[in-house]
This record gives sequence, structure tokens and C-alpha cells, in this order.
Amino acid sequence: MATDPVCGMHVEEAGTALVSENEGKKYYFCSTTCKLQFDKPELEMKILKQALAVAWPLTIMVAILTYVLHIVYGNYVMLVLASIVQFYAGRRFYAGIIDAIKNKSANMDTLIAIGTSAAWVYSTVVVFFPAIFPASGIYYDTSTIIIALILTGTYMQRLAESMASTAVSALVALQPKMAHVVKGTDITDVSIEQIKKGDILLVKPGEKIPTDSVVLEGESSVDESMITGESIPVTKRKGGKVTGGTINATSSLRIKAARVGEDTALAQIIKIVEDAASSKVPIQKLADKVSSYFVPIVVLIGLLAALGWYFVGGVGLNVSILIFVSVLIIACPCALGIATPAALLVSSGKAAKEGILVKSGESLQMASKVNAVVLDKTGTLTKGKPEVTDIIPLSTYSKKQILGFAAIAEMDSEHILGKAIVTEANDEKIKAEFPKKFNYRQGFGITAFDKGGRKIMIGNRELFGKNLPEEPERQLQKLESDGKTTLIVGVDNKIIGFIALADVLKGDSKKAIGALQGSGREVWLVTGDNERVANAVAKQLDIKNVIAQSKPEQKMEKIIELQKSGKVVAMVGDGINDAPALTKADLGIAIGAGTEVAVQAGGIILIRNSIYDAYVALELGKRTMSKIRQNLFWAFGYNMILIPVAAGALIPFFTISIYSFLPLLAAFAMAFSSVTVVSNSLLLTRFKVQ
Repeated sequence: MATDPVCGMHVEEAGTALVSENEGKKYYFCSTTCKLQFDKPELEMKILKQALAVAWPLTIMVAILTYVLHIVYGNYVMLVLASIVQFYAGRRFYAGIIDAIKNKSANMDTLIAIGTSAAWVYSTVVVFFPAIFPASGIYYDTSTIIIALILTGTYMQRLAESMASTAVSALVALQPKMAHVVKGTDITDVSIEQIKKGDILLVKPGEKIPTDSVVLEGESSVDESMITGESIPVTKRKGGKVTGGTINATSSLRIKAARVGEDTALAQIIKIVEDAASSKVPIQKLADKVSSYFVPIVVLIGLLAALGWYFVGGVGLNVSILIFVSVLIIACPCALGIATPAALLVSSGKAAKEGILVKSGESLQMASKVNAVVLDKTGTLTKGKPEVTDIIPLSTYSKKQILGFAAIAEMDSEHILGKAIVTEANDEKIKAEFPKKFNYRQGFGITAFDKGGRKIMIGNRELFGKNLPEEPERQLQKLESDGKTTLIVGVDNKIIGFIALADVLKGDSKKAIGALQGSGREVWLVTGDNERVANAVAKQLDIKNVIAQSKPEQKMEKIIELQKSGKVVAMVGDGINDAPALTKADLGIAIGAGTEVAVQAGGIILIRNSIYDAYVALELGKRTMSKIRQNLFWAFGYNMILIPVAAGALIPFFTISIYSFLPLLAAFAMAFSSVTVVSNSLLLTRFKVQ
């Protein structure tokens, strides 16, 4: 049995069911109105506005004729006016009944159509055959006001839902519409849908990158803030990758389309957000089960209450009809149905705005329960590549001179440490020339000669073949004990200083660990790196639980061990070796800049490559589940309290006079219930953690 994605009612997946297919996924609907709202929300909103434009003026006229202006043939005038409201403005409810019959199920329209029709039919019989019910009044005001109020509530709900989906709409708006395709000397403007993989595209300054591509010519700054959240533009040059939807800021680029259509990063982000918004969480099962039996139970309660008060309570047929109408109108399966989807829609959109992609509602529910977090080191807590951290002179040479000599020796090197030294020299505006001679001894270091003939050496102790003096040795050991890789630099067989490198922590790692531990979650650092480096990183971050030299299967074993001890475990990682652990954990959180396999394994993806966002995701999960529980409590509580009221529980205290206004209050409460659930969910847009 499927669930209507609009109202949340259960639908049999039978041949007669109303179905829509979107990106290969089938959606089933309880009524034509729900299907129209899903397929063409703008058209459904237009029809709803037209119905309201008819319902309210005529309803007001009926109310005036009922309570203020009593004219000859007034009942017949009200019959005409109420009939227009009933069968034109309220035609969606009758269409819903027809759909329900076809689907062999009941929906919310069933309750509204039966309830208002009962009031209309009763009143019409009284108008044409007044002798049958001599003491009875007519209730056209009841049927018209109920329809007008419910249409108004539906309109307000649609407005609230449109506010809730603004995050997805904003993502869709990022997608560019046109592109300049280059073919030889010709440049043609085409729609984005016409771009093919391998097409050469021209992107002018100020334009959006049309699709995920590789730069062929040019150099420019690209604003990637809408994807990564980073406000500083990134320089892109030949060979660099650019993402569709980002903005080319300064100069023209020629790019080659690498991924198009649904394969682009932005399209995948939009799909993940939409899927999460339409997914379910385990807590919804109770609401789904109740909703599937709700309508027939409500109709039965309404009939029993009406018949009971008529035969036992002696209230008269007119009041019995109003009791029946009140029960049907006050019951609101919609509030139950949308309690979870409304919160998930807002939450997934809010998460996307924060650079967090949640793949499913189940991931959010699991995030709310996590009390242990296992973290990889490289690329997760650290930047994933070494940087120069210290330059220690041991003679009259300055730090810049030491760095300059080291850069000359490393200019021809492909080693990751050598590249880090050359990068640091470039950042310091040091122009290093290529060496005259270069010799790399694996496991020792480099010996090179600059153009002036000076011998430059950079490497470990073994390269120099002698013991260091006491003070330099102490400094070297201190750097190494801090988990830093330290290279000795020498010129003409004389040691002139040290250069220390390390895979440095990301800027927000300390803040993230503090937040995770401060919220009561147990934090573990499990890394494949050696103990010296692992302990140095753990010390900087104040992590007490450390396991070093862990292979992928050992990371998985640690997660299983924590789970057996009763912990709900989240694994945060970015590499291929993290994928098994990400899959085994109760919740996998993948760093978006990591490998594709890690991203696929994660239930939550952090686009901005920020470890602090893992904490934000867990807190958002807690807040979302809190909202879902509040929504379900409201929906269940509303029906448990108000259905007995509508069924006559207050008659012994306020007499039958309460039914002069109770049906109208029922319509207002029914509309207000759905709006309350959506509005409560919208409060998630204010979610923020410090």
C-alpha cells in the first residue's frame, strides 16, 4: 500500500489508482486534486483561488439571509446560492469521492462531501417539504461556511507548503537556462537540455557555469558559494574542474562538458533533497496505520453518535444531522498525513542551505539518536595534504633563505612533501629556480646543486650521516613528537635548519570536537596513521579515545563493538577505506570532497567539507524529530479531544444549543489543524547552532 505524497492518506496500488511518475519513481494519489497539486501546483492553486472567489461572497450572502435579512422566498434564494457553493466551489470534494470509489478506499474528501451534503440535503428537503420537519430550521449557512472555511484552510496550507519548499526552489533556480556552444569559429546559444557530454562551451564573466565541466582555456575566479558555502571565489585554470550553477566572476573560460543533465552535481543535490522530503521515517508507521482506518471509523462514529442522540437522547432529527456533520468535518486525517512530510520538507531544505545533504528521512531520525561518533583523521579532521608548519634556522640563514634553498632542491620532485615546500615558497613570493643537478635517494632525501654550484641537501638524518648537536636534536625530537614530519636542510655539507610539515587540522575541527563532546556524544578517532601522528592530533583536539594503524576492516570492527555496547554510532569519513565503516555504522556521514564511493556510502553528505557540519547535521536531526513528534501529538490529540466533542460530549453541559455554532467551529478547527502542523514545521527554518 502506497501513501499519497500530498495528503498522506493510504492508497491501494491497484490498476485504478491515480499515478504520476517522476524521474523513474511512481507516486500514488487518493484524489485528482492531490495529483494535480503534485503535478501542477500552480494550476491547482489557480483553481483553488477561483473556488474561494465564489465561495466566500455567496456564503456571506447566505449568512445575511439567515441571520439578518429575512425576505420572501429567502429560503429558495439561499437554496440557489448554497447549491452553487456546494457543487461548484465544493466540486473538488465530490471528485475526491469518485476517486475514492475507484480506488476502493476513503479519503478526506469523503468526510467533507458526506458531511456538507447531509446539511444541504436536509435543508433542501425542509425547503420543499416543510411539513415533514415542522420544527426544523435550514442549515445552508452551515454547509456553505464549512466549505468556505475548508477551502481557506487548504489555501493557507498551500501557502505554508510553498514557503517550506523554497529551499528546493532556490536550488532549482541555480540551474542555468542557456549555454554558448563553441563549434569551430561558430558560437551558438542552446538550452541547457541540449548540451551533450564533450561539448565545448564559452562562459563569459558574470555568467553561470552551464554544467559540470573541465577548463580548457582561460583563468578566472569562480564563485562556488551556492554549492560549497565558501564565500571566497576559487581560481580556476586549465585542467581545473568547474561545477554547473556556480558563477564565473572575472574572465572568459572555455570549458568541456563532463557531466550533463541528471548526472551533474547540482541535479544530484536537488534529487537528494527532494527524495529526503518525500521519504518516510519509522515513527510515521503509527500515523500511517491510523490513517488507513481513519475515514471509515469516523463515518461510523458520526452515524452512531447521530442515531444514539436521536433515539436515546431525543434531540430531534435536525440536531442529529448536525452531530453527524460535526463529527465528519472536525476529523482531520490530513494533519496526521502531513505531520512527518511537512517537517522533512522543511528540514531537508534547511539542511541543503547549510551545505548538508540528507538522503532520507530515516537518516535524520537516526541522526537524532546518535550518541557515539567515530572519526577518520586524514581529510576529515585534517586537510588531507601536508603543509609547512615550522621553519627552524640553526645558523645565520633566515627562514626565507632556508625555504628558498629547499624549494630549489624540490622543484623537480613529485613527492607530496616536496610539492608542499614549493607551494609554501610560492606563497611567500620566493622565486626558486630549477636545480642544475638533482639526485633523489629513496628513503633518505634529495641532493641538488643550484646554478651557483652550491650543494643543497634536504632529507632525514640518514642523508646527512652524522649525529646532530644536543640542542638541534632536542628541537628535532620536539617537532617529531608533535606528529610533524621534519626535514633537515643543509648547504655545502653544513646543516642550516629544519622544515617541519604536517597534515594540518581543518579550521573548524577543534570547534567540532568540542561541540560533539559537549553535547554528550562519545568521540573516537580511528585512523590508519601511525600512533605518533594519531596521538598528536588527538592531543590537539582533546580526544581521549584513539585507535591508530587501523585497516578498513578494523574500523568496521570498532563500530560493531560500540554498537554491541548499546551505542548508536555515526561514522564520519571521506576515503575509499572509510566506505565499509560508513555502511556498517548506524549513520554514515560522508565528507563531500571525499571519494565518490564514500559519498555514496553515506546517509548524510557534507558538501562544504566541514567537520563541524557533522555536528550541525546531528543537531538538525534531533530538532526535526522533535517537530515530527510535536506534529503527531497535535494531530492525534486534536482528534482524540474534538471528535468526542463533536459527537455530543458537551450536550449534558451546554444543551443542544451548542450545535448552533459547533459545525462551523469544526470546519475552522479542521482547517486550522493542517495549517498548525505546517506552520510548526516551518519553525525549523529558524534552526541554528553556534
